[in-house]
Amino acid sequence: MPRLSIAVVGAGIGGLTASLALARQGHAVTLVERRTGFSEVGAGLQLSPNASRILIGLGLGAALRRVATEPQRVVVRALRSGKPIGQVTLGAFMRERFDAPYWVVHRADLQTVLLDAVRSDPAIRLVMGRNVETVEDGPNEARLTWTSASGARESYAADMIVGADGVWSQVRRALGDGKPPTFRGYIAWRSTFERAAAPVELAGDETGLWLGPLGHVVHYPIAGGRLVNVVAIERSPTPVEGWAAPGDRDELLERYASAASALRALLSQPQEWLRWSLFDHPAARLAGGRIALLGDAAHPVLPFLAQGAALAIEEAATLALLLGQDRPEIPQALASYEKLRLGRASRVQNEARRNGRIYHAGGLMGFGRNQVMRHLGPEGMTRRYDWLYGFRIPA
Repeated sequence: MPRLSIAVVGAGIGGLTASLALARQGHAVTLVERRTGFSEVGAGLQLSPNASRILIGLGLGAALRRVATEPQRVVVRALRSGKPIGQVTLGAFMRERFDAPYWVVHRADLQTVLLDAVRSDPAIRLVMGRNVETVEDGPNEARLTWTSASGARESYAADMIVGADGVWSQVRRALGDGKPPTFRGYIAWRSTFERAAAPVELAGDETGLWLGPLGHVVHYPIAGGRLVNVVAIERSPTPVEGWAAPGDRDELLERYASAASALRALLSQPQEWLRWSLFDHPAARLAGGRIALLGDAAHPVLPFLAQGAALAIEEAATLALLLGQDRPEIPQALASYEKLRLGRASRVQNEARRNGRIYHAGGLMGFGRNQVMRHLGPEGMTRRYDWLYGFRIPA
């Protein structure tokens, strides 16, 4: 007999991981997703050791190794001149230091690996095409109301609810936080293209990071090394609508017309670009009563530390561990969850915002940034994030 009945709202990376981790603790999980199907749309993402360690612990290591790539380093260059600024050591050094790899992967590939595991677990019921309208907490149960694509309305009760429903979370409102996320003045352009078409000097097993006042660019191989994922960031006073607004290729190339020739050649390869606006929201509440939040539903974070998915994965594992007792007291367990996670989530948000300022620095601030990177050296640049990549769930 299952220990608890748990409803997880949202079948993104965080919701899928949470469902799997909670089911492994003996709970019965109902995973509710608004979409009617899973598409292949999405950018690449980085799975640093604090996240890959958890996924490997869930038994997904072999499947992920088939689709992930392990860059050997991050090479940081000046956006205009192309001159090297510094490096960050990844590869074997990262594995030995943190007992887990630093992978890069296409979001759709990670989603497929998680989805296959979820669908093969009899303790998880996946309910698609349901739009959650209300979330209510009670002394003995929590309750969802959702509507189907046909308009049918249904109420569902569970011992607790986990909100993993993204930046515009409906579940977050049930904890009294109805304030919308804040647009932070950045728009991201994303695309992928065949790795064979990349400039030779940028086609290696490494991540490229280009920094400059007009924006910054990140690129790395994904899909087992077959594709290159590229993301270009621009400053903008106004957001774009949606998470996949079409972008004008010529507009992007014009914006980066003064960039180094190798970077311009790389940006010219994709024929289609998608754009999305970057929001965040201060980490304030992660739980209350019988309701918990994780990932972007709790604390949308800017991507300048590559920790959005990793935080959601950490929180899924932390929540499952705290609920692993035979007869857990839910409100107390969720209060402990919030206490454990709130400070770390806030620190990651602050570091990501700070990186955004540093990446786009010019003048004396940019000169100082470059000097610090050169002084630390490749391994020192890795060690400065021991607090981040060395994460273990506290006992």
